[in-house]
Amino acid sequence: MTRFVTPTLAGLMALLVWSTATAQTPAVPSLTQNPPPIPVGRVTVSASAVFADNNQPIRSGLVWRVYEDRGDTVQPNIVSRSSSPTPTFNLSPGNYIMHAAYGFAGASKRLSVQAGILTERLTISAGALRLKGAVGESPIQPNKVSFAIYVPMAQNSEGRLVIANAKANEVIRLPEGTYHVVSTYGDANAIMRSDLKVESGRVTEATLNHRAATVTLKLVGSAGGEAFAGTAFSVLTPGGDVIREAIGAFPSVTLAEGDYVLIARHEGKVHTRDFKVESGLDRDIEIVVPPT
Repeated sequence: MTRFVTPTLAGLMALLVWSTATAQTPAVPSLTQNPPPIPVGRVTVSASAVFADNNQPIRSGLVWRVYEDRGDTVQPNIVSRSSSPTPTFNLSPGNYIMHAAYGFAGASKRLSVQAGILTERLTISAGALRLKGAVGESPIQPNKVSFAIYVPMAQNSEGRLVIANAKANEVIRLPEGTYHVVSTYGDANAIMRSDLKVESGRVTEATLNHRAATVTLKLVGSAGGEAFAGTAFSVLTPGGDVIREAIGAFPSVTLAEGDYVLIARHEGKVHTRDFKVESGLDRDIEIVVPPT
Protein backbone atom coordinates (compact mmCIF):
# COMPACT_ATOMS: atom_id res chain seq x y z
CA MET A 1 0.00 0.00 0.00
CA THR A 2 1.28 3.47 -0.86
CA ARG A 3 0.83 6.30 1.62
CA PHE A 4 1.53 10.01 0.88
CA VAL A 5 3.42 12.29 3.20
CA THR A 6 2.61 16.01 3.11
CA PRO A 7 5.68 17.63 4.66
CA THR A 8 5.78 21.15 6.06
CA LEU A 9 8.40 23.66 4.88
CA ALA A 10 10.27 23.21 8.16
CA GLY A 11 10.10 19.44 7.77
CA LEU A 12 11.48 19.54 4.26
CA MET A 13 14.29 21.87 5.32
CA ALA A 14 15.16 19.52 8.21
CA LEU A 15 15.19 16.52 5.89
CA LEU A 16 17.49 18.36 3.48
CA VAL A 17 19.90 19.24 6.30
CA TRP A 18 19.84 15.64 7.57
CA SER A 19 20.44 14.32 4.02
CA THR A 20 23.48 16.60 3.66
CA ALA A 21 24.85 15.46 7.02
CA THR A 22 24.65 11.82 5.88
CA ALA A 23 26.20 12.49 2.48
CA GLN A 24 29.31 10.49 3.42
CA THR A 25 27.27 7.30 3.82
CA PRO A 26 28.17 4.87 1.04
CA ALA A 27 25.35 4.85 -1.48
CA VAL A 28 24.10 2.27 -3.89
CA PRO A 29 24.50 3.85 -7.33
CA SER A 30 21.22 4.61 -9.08
CA LEU A 31 20.53 3.03 -12.41
CA THR A 32 20.16 4.84 -15.68
CA GLN A 33 17.04 4.86 -17.79
CA ASN A 34 18.43 1.88 -19.71
CA PRO A 35 19.18 -0.55 -16.86
CA PRO A 36 20.57 -4.05 -17.20
CA PRO A 37 18.23 -7.00 -16.59
CA ILE A 38 16.66 -6.86 -13.15
CA PRO A 39 18.21 -9.40 -10.76
CA VAL A 40 15.90 -11.98 -9.25
CA GLY A 41 14.17 -10.63 -6.16
CA ARG A 42 14.61 -6.98 -7.07
CA VAL A 43 11.95 -4.38 -8.01
CA THR A 44 12.27 -1.52 -10.47
CA VAL A 45 10.86 1.84 -9.34
CA SER A 46 10.71 4.64 -11.92
CA ALA A 47 10.26 8.15 -10.51
CA SER A 48 9.39 11.61 -11.79
CA ALA A 49 8.29 14.96 -10.32
CA VAL A 50 5.91 17.69 -11.45
CA PHE A 51 5.09 21.24 -10.39
CA ALA A 52 2.02 21.55 -8.20
CA ASP A 53 0.20 24.29 -10.09
CA ASN A 54 0.26 22.91 -13.64
CA ASN A 55 1.53 19.31 -13.42
CA GLN A 56 4.36 20.19 -15.79
CA PRO A 57 7.34 17.85 -15.42
CA ILE A 58 10.42 19.13 -13.59
CA ARG A 59 13.26 18.56 -16.02
CA SER A 60 16.29 19.78 -14.04
CA GLY A 61 17.55 20.66 -10.58
CA LEU A 62 16.26 17.53 -8.83
CA VAL A 63 18.15 15.40 -6.32
CA TRP A 64 16.51 12.09 -5.44
CA ARG A 65 17.18 10.01 -2.33
CA VAL A 66 15.64 6.71 -1.33
CA TYR A 67 15.75 5.70 2.33
CA GLU A 68 14.99 2.42 4.01
CA ASP A 69 11.86 3.01 6.10
CA ARG A 70 12.32 1.49 9.55
CA GLY A 71 9.53 3.40 11.30
CA ASP A 72 9.15 6.92 12.65
CA THR A 73 11.35 6.29 15.70
CA VAL A 74 14.41 5.04 13.81
CA GLN A 75 16.57 7.13 11.51
CA PRO A 76 16.28 5.68 7.98
CA ASN A 77 19.31 4.55 5.99
CA ILE A 78 19.87 5.95 2.52
CA VAL A 79 19.99 3.18 -0.08
CA SER A 80 20.10 5.07 -3.36
CA ARG A 81 20.37 8.54 -4.84
CA SER A 82 20.19 10.16 -8.26
CA SER A 83 20.33 13.58 -9.91
CA SER A 84 18.42 12.45 -12.98
CA PRO A 85 15.05 14.16 -13.53
CA THR A 86 13.49 10.71 -14.13
CA PRO A 87 15.57 8.13 -12.25
CA THR A 88 15.04 4.40 -12.07
CA PHE A 89 15.85 2.63 -8.79
CA ASN A 90 16.52 -1.09 -8.42
CA LEU A 91 15.31 -2.03 -4.93
CA SER A 92 14.81 -5.10 -2.78
CA PRO A 93 11.26 -5.76 -1.59
CA GLY A 94 10.50 -3.67 1.49
CA ASN A 95 9.38 -0.29 2.75
CA TYR A 96 11.07 2.93 1.65
CA ILE A 97 10.84 6.70 1.80
CA MET A 98 11.44 8.44 -1.53
CA HIS A 99 12.45 12.11 -1.35
CA ALA A 100 12.96 14.58 -4.20
CA ALA A 101 14.76 17.83 -3.41
CA TYR A 102 14.35 20.82 -5.72
CA GLY A 103 16.75 23.36 -4.26
CA PHE A 104 15.27 24.28 -0.89
CA ALA A 105 11.91 22.72 -1.78
CA GLY A 106 10.97 19.09 -2.01
CA ALA A 107 8.45 16.32 -1.51
CA SER A 108 8.53 12.82 -0.06
CA LYS A 109 6.48 9.66 -0.24
CA ARG A 110 6.38 6.34 1.59
CA LEU A 111 6.56 3.29 -0.65
CA SER A 112 5.77 -0.38 -0.09
CA VAL A 113 7.82 -2.21 -2.72
CA GLN A 114 6.90 -5.88 -3.17
CA ALA A 115 7.08 -6.99 -6.81
CA GLY A 116 6.82 -5.92 -10.42
CA ILE A 117 7.67 -2.53 -11.96
CA LEU A 118 6.43 0.57 -10.12
CA THR A 119 6.00 4.13 -11.37
CA GLU A 120 5.93 6.95 -8.82
CA ARG A 121 5.31 10.67 -9.36
CA LEU A 122 5.92 13.35 -6.72
CA THR A 123 4.30 16.78 -6.76
CA ILE A 124 6.41 19.73 -5.62
CA SER A 125 5.05 23.19 -4.79
CA ALA A 126 8.12 25.15 -5.81
CA GLY A 127 9.40 27.87 -8.06
CA ALA A 128 12.57 29.94 -8.24
CA LEU A 129 14.06 33.41 -7.89
CA ARG A 130 16.63 35.04 -10.16
CA LEU A 131 17.93 38.28 -8.65
CA LYS A 132 19.94 41.23 -9.93
CA GLY A 133 21.06 44.60 -8.62
CA ALA A 134 21.12 48.00 -10.29
CA VAL A 135 21.82 51.67 -9.64
CA GLY A 136 19.37 53.65 -11.72
CA GLU A 137 19.54 52.17 -15.22
CA SER A 138 23.03 50.70 -14.69
CA PRO A 139 23.29 47.04 -13.67
CA ILE A 140 25.58 46.20 -10.78
CA GLN A 141 28.34 43.73 -11.58
CA PRO A 142 27.28 40.33 -10.20
CA ASN A 143 30.40 39.97 -8.06
CA LYS A 144 29.64 43.23 -6.24
CA VAL A 145 26.14 42.41 -5.00
CA SER A 146 24.78 39.59 -2.84
CA PHE A 147 21.37 38.61 -1.53
CA ALA A 148 20.04 37.17 1.73
CA ILE A 149 16.65 35.45 1.58
CA TYR A 150 14.32 35.08 4.56
CA VAL A 151 11.00 33.38 5.22
CA PRO A 152 8.77 36.05 6.86
CA MET A 153 7.62 35.22 10.37
CA ALA A 154 5.15 36.89 12.73
CA GLN A 155 6.67 39.49 15.04
CA ASN A 156 9.97 39.35 13.16
CA SER A 157 10.90 42.14 10.75
CA GLU A 158 12.98 39.84 8.52
CA GLY A 159 12.08 36.28 9.45
CA ARG A 160 14.03 33.04 9.35
CA LEU A 161 17.16 33.03 7.18
CA VAL A 162 17.02 30.58 4.27
CA ILE A 163 20.05 31.66 2.20
CA ALA A 164 22.79 33.96 3.52
CA ASN A 165 24.78 34.79 0.40
CA ALA A 166 22.94 34.16 -2.86
CA LYS A 167 24.63 35.38 -6.04
CA ALA A 168 23.22 37.58 -8.78
CA ASN A 169 21.70 35.71 -11.76
CA GLU A 170 21.69 32.44 -9.82
CA VAL A 171 18.52 30.35 -10.08
CA ILE A 172 17.43 29.90 -6.45
CA ARG A 173 14.86 27.11 -6.12
CA LEU A 174 12.43 27.65 -3.24
CA PRO A 175 9.09 26.39 -1.95
CA GLU A 176 6.10 28.35 -3.15
CA GLY A 177 5.48 31.40 -0.97
CA THR A 178 6.54 34.96 -0.12
CA TYR A 179 10.12 35.81 0.83
CA HIS A 180 11.93 38.82 2.25
CA VAL A 181 15.04 39.61 0.16
CA VAL A 182 17.90 41.80 1.38
CA SER A 183 20.33 43.03 -1.29
CA THR A 184 23.78 44.28 -0.26
CA TYR A 185 25.88 46.27 -2.74
CA GLY A 186 29.52 46.29 -1.67
CA ASP A 187 30.42 45.67 1.95
CA ALA A 188 29.17 48.76 3.78
CA ASN A 189 25.66 50.21 4.09
CA ALA A 190 24.26 50.09 0.54
CA ILE A 191 21.30 47.81 1.34
CA MET A 192 17.88 47.40 -0.27
CA ARG A 193 14.95 45.20 0.78
CA SER A 194 11.96 43.75 -1.01
CA ASP A 195 9.24 41.14 -0.49
CA LEU A 196 8.97 38.77 -3.45
CA LYS A 197 6.52 36.00 -4.25
CA VAL A 198 7.61 32.61 -5.56
CA GLU A 199 4.96 30.84 -7.63
CA SER A 200 4.98 27.12 -8.34
CA GLY A 201 6.52 26.27 -11.69
CA ARG A 202 7.70 29.82 -12.37
CA VAL A 203 10.99 31.72 -12.16
CA THR A 204 10.45 35.14 -10.57
CA GLU A 205 13.02 37.62 -11.88
CA ALA A 206 13.61 40.78 -9.84
CA THR A 207 16.06 43.68 -9.90
CA LEU A 208 16.67 45.47 -6.60
CA ASN A 209 17.53 49.09 -7.29
CA HIS A 210 20.10 50.71 -5.00
CA ARG A 211 20.57 54.41 -4.37
CA ALA A 212 24.32 54.33 -3.84
CA ALA A 213 27.71 55.15 -5.30
CA THR A 214 31.33 54.05 -4.96
CA VAL A 215 33.79 56.63 -3.65
CA THR A 216 37.59 56.46 -3.55
CA LEU A 217 39.15 57.93 -0.42
CA LYS A 218 42.39 59.93 -0.67
CA LEU A 219 44.64 62.04 1.54
CA VAL A 220 46.68 64.35 -0.71
CA GLY A 221 49.07 67.26 -0.44
CA SER A 222 47.25 69.23 -3.12
CA ALA A 223 44.03 68.83 -5.07
CA GLY A 224 44.43 66.02 -7.58
CA GLY A 225 47.85 65.18 -6.18
CA GLU A 226 49.39 61.84 -5.28
CA ALA A 227 47.72 60.05 -2.39
CA PHE A 228 49.67 59.34 0.79
CA ALA A 229 50.22 55.62 1.36
CA GLY A 230 49.42 53.98 4.69
CA THR A 231 46.57 56.34 5.53
CA ALA A 232 43.90 55.04 7.92
CA PHE A 233 40.41 56.15 6.88
CA SER A 234 37.12 56.06 8.79
CA VAL A 235 33.74 56.86 7.25
CA LEU A 236 31.11 57.99 9.76
CA THR A 237 27.52 59.16 9.70
CA PRO A 238 26.90 62.75 10.82
CA GLY A 239 25.82 61.24 14.15
CA GLY A 240 29.18 59.52 14.62
CA ASP A 241 28.36 55.90 13.71
CA VAL A 242 31.25 54.17 11.96
CA ILE A 243 30.22 52.84 8.54
CA ARG A 244 33.56 51.69 7.13
CA GLU A 245 37.25 51.67 7.99
CA ALA A 246 40.12 51.09 5.58
CA ILE A 247 43.87 51.52 5.30
CA GLY A 248 45.71 52.38 2.11
CA ALA A 249 46.56 55.09 -0.39
CA PHE A 250 43.16 55.16 -2.09
CA PRO A 251 40.68 52.55 -0.81
CA SER A 252 37.20 52.42 -2.35
CA VAL A 253 33.91 51.99 -0.52
CA THR A 254 30.33 51.72 -1.76
CA LEU A 255 27.94 53.85 0.29
CA ALA A 256 24.22 54.52 0.35
CA GLU A 257 23.12 57.97 -0.79
CA GLY A 258 23.50 60.52 2.03
CA ASP A 259 25.83 62.68 4.12
CA TYR A 260 29.06 61.43 5.71
CA VAL A 261 32.15 62.46 7.65
CA LEU A 262 35.58 61.26 6.51
CA ILE A 263 38.46 61.00 8.97
CA ALA A 264 42.03 60.36 7.74
CA ARG A 265 44.93 59.53 10.08
CA HIS A 266 48.50 59.78 8.79
CA GLU A 267 51.84 60.15 10.59
CA GLY A 268 50.15 61.00 13.88
CA LYS A 269 47.91 63.71 12.44
CA VAL A 270 44.13 63.62 11.98
CA HIS A 271 42.31 65.27 9.09
CA THR A 272 38.55 65.46 8.47
CA ARG A 273 36.00 66.62 5.92
CA ASP A 274 32.28 66.28 5.29
CA PHE A 275 31.05 64.87 1.99
CA LYS A 276 27.87 63.79 0.26
CA VAL A 277 27.16 60.63 -1.72
CA GLU A 278 24.81 61.04 -4.68
CA SER A 279 23.28 57.92 -6.21
CA GLY A 280 25.12 56.74 -9.32
CA LEU A 281 27.90 59.35 -9.00
CA ASP A 282 31.17 57.47 -8.44
CA ARG A 283 33.99 59.88 -7.57
CA ASP A 284 37.11 60.59 -5.51
CA ILE A 285 36.76 62.08 -2.04
CA GLU A 286 39.97 63.93 -1.20
CA ILE A 287 41.21 65.47 2.00
CA VAL A 288 43.88 68.05 1.21
CA VAL A 289 46.53 68.35 3.89
CA PRO A 290 47.05 72.03 4.68
CA PRO A 291 50.61 73.33 4.19
CA THR A 292 52.71 73.53 7.36
